[in-house]
Amino acid sequence: MFHRFFTPILFLVFLNTSFPGYSQTSFPDTLQAYFTDEKIVMDGRLDEGCWQQAMKISNFTQRELNEGHPATEKTIVKILYNNKTLYIGVWCYDDEPDKIEARQLERDFDPGTDDNFGLVIDTYGDKRNGYLFITNPNGARLDAMVIDNGRSINPDWDGVWMVKTKKTKEGWFAEFEIPFSTLRFRMHRQQSWGINFERNIRRKREQDAWQGWSRDGKLTQISRAGTLVGIAGISKTSLIELKPYAITGRSWNNENQDKINAGGDVNYLITPTMKLNLTINTDFAQVESDRMQVNLTRFSLYYPEKREFFLEGKNYFDFGLGYSIQPFYSRRIGLAPDRTVTPILSGVRLMGKAGNTTLGGMSIQTARKDTIPTTNFSVLRWKQDIGSNVTVGVIGVNKAESGRDNMVYGADFYYSNSHIKGDKNLIFGGALSQSYTSDSLHKTGMAHRIFIEYPNDNIDFSAIWDRSGESFNPETGFLRRKNYQMINADMHIKPRPKWLPWIQKLVFKPFDFNYYFDDKTKKMQSLWTEFRPLGFTTKSGEFSEFNIQRKGENLTRDFEIHDGIVIPKGEYWFTDWELQFETFDGRKLYGAVFVNWGGFYNGKRTVWQGELTWQANRHIRFSGDYTMHDITLPEGSFVVHELGGRVNFAVNPNLFGTLFGQWNNEDKEILINFRVNWIPKPGTNFYFVVNQLYDTSESHWRGKSTTVQGKLIWRFVM
Repeated sequence: MFHRFFTPILFLVFLNTSFPGYSQTSFPDTLQAYFTDEKIVMDGRLDEGCWQQAMKISNFTQRELNEGHPATEKTIVKILYNNKTLYIGVWCYDDEPDKIEARQLERDFDPGTDDNFGLVIDTYGDKRNGYLFITNPNGARLDAMVIDNGRSINPDWDGVWMVKTKKTKEGWFAEFEIPFSTLRFRMHRQQSWGINFERNIRRKREQDAWQGWSRDGKLTQISRAGTLVGIAGISKTSLIELKPYAITGRSWNNENQDKINAGGDVNYLITPTMKLNLTINTDFAQVESDRMQVNLTRFSLYYPEKREFFLEGKNYFDFGLGYSIQPFYSRRIGLAPDRTVTPILSGVRLMGKAGNTTLGGMSIQTARKDTIPTTNFSVLRWKQDIGSNVTVGVIGVNKAESGRDNMVYGADFYYSNSHIKGDKNLIFGGALSQSYTSDSLHKTGMAHRIFIEYPNDNIDFSAIWDRSGESFNPETGFLRRKNYQMINADMHIKPRPKWLPWIQKLVFKPFDFNYYFDDKTKKMQSLWTEFRPLGFTTKSGEFSEFNIQRKGENLTRDFEIHDGIVIPKGEYWFTDWELQFETFDGRKLYGAVFVNWGGFYNGKRTVWQGELTWQANRHIRFSGDYTMHDITLPEGSFVVHELGGRVNFAVNPNLFGTLFGQWNNEDKEILINFRVNWIPKPGTNFYFVVNQLYDTSESHWRGKSTTVQGKLIWRFVM
């Protein structure tokens, strides 16, 4: 099957990539950092004498809207350092400073709405992994870890760093302060790091890059970066970081109770690139509530991880089986199947990189709760870089209860090259995994995945072959469906016609399909296909598409889709039509509309979705969304309504929060979550959280529960 499915695809990609080309490199492509003992005042003014002595670069080139053209506004970057800190100075000149867009202040802001400046630093020098830092003219901060040359981004990593900005009649200016203790790097006397910069001018929809300005590239593709030299003599052989926390609060429900708790983490740098983490009595009181989901399918719902402890290093435990088959899914730890909390007693975690080896290990012990026994969850992940493009790895996951074990172990490989035909991207890989359950009749089961991707500006293509055997059982993982094989392929063709002056690019989708069939009987489980005769993005930022979908479902047993409404088993085929429209999110008011209508099993369904956001000013933003499923079946009809609303507010970049509310007519509950985050100094956080649940099943709202909590996390460095 692999040969029949992938051979013509590989031949097509070879024809597209087998010709020589040249990367988008702008000279100079090397920046020298300047050592200084002068005190740097973090104010965004960049007026210390050492800034004048440092080397500058200003050779920025457009990626959008006019690839290869010089930037329309001048940008200058300089870098300083001392024994403890890296400083990046940025001069973003603008001929129309009154038109600079800056509407956000909070940590981890959405950079798509504002003017911004970003940089990526490859401290390992492996052209694969690094750190991303972004700010806007208000001094809002966004950071992330970059993995596998940008194929994976972990935006939940929060580094300890600072940035100050200033706006003048000449433009806006930024001063980054990044302690070396925030970064992981090899112990060499002379450092040579990869580095790249990107500026976005939102009103023009212009994106300027220092290096790798091809439309097939992006800032997070570290292999396209330039070089930072000149940093010498820095060292940090050890660092102990203590992060104790204290919680106080009260819950009002059937049994009112007070909550007082304490615990914390100890982080120790074994080497500059390898961190050991110990956690005791871990608590997640500050976490925002899950978005409630109404399940109208036969398969498991996926809820994203939101707990900071697991999010910080989640990239170390990713495995190549993809989204639908995950050997390790951290929400299995500390959360019962009904999403109630199971206490975490303690844990140990090791994460980092040594040479070409990346290692992640974790062991967590949870407490007994009701019928759930005390359980140990452990995972070990090892990856090895081979050459500049290949990574191989193994994983082992174990869930151990008294007298019972469930294990998953496997191996994967990954190839990524962003310099095919000069600047094209090509990715392929695969994974093989086996589970073992000690008390199961069929103790072992297998799963695998093979994939290829050609993600580029004009042609974007991917193909996947998945399999999860009938006995594959990853109890510390996520499995959307069992006992299946899946074949997927999709292609987007995105020309940029010069004869349509208002169009940035057209988007055609000749094919996109997901075909699932039973691994044992080989009969179809389901088929989803989509053909897009037309989609487009305008130069002003609007987006629209029209899709035609053909679907097939094979029910092997009756399916209760709604209370008292059962769809009989059998094979069903139906066709849907779909329209989508989005306005440019750089505007003060923007939104999106989605409608899908057509068949649904032996009946009909219409789905409406709408989203609207109003950025009132840089301190407050309102957004709301609504989804309706109107379903008519011979067995009965019903309508599902889902509502969500959010207010984001920020006093300054270190004091911000959200008010989030949601409701649907299936659960008949309103959940309100109010959350404030104050950062008195980098690395230290205070959270104030209120959760309120109302029952709306009767004529009037009835309060079911209220929880008010405060949590302080303090950071000490030794």
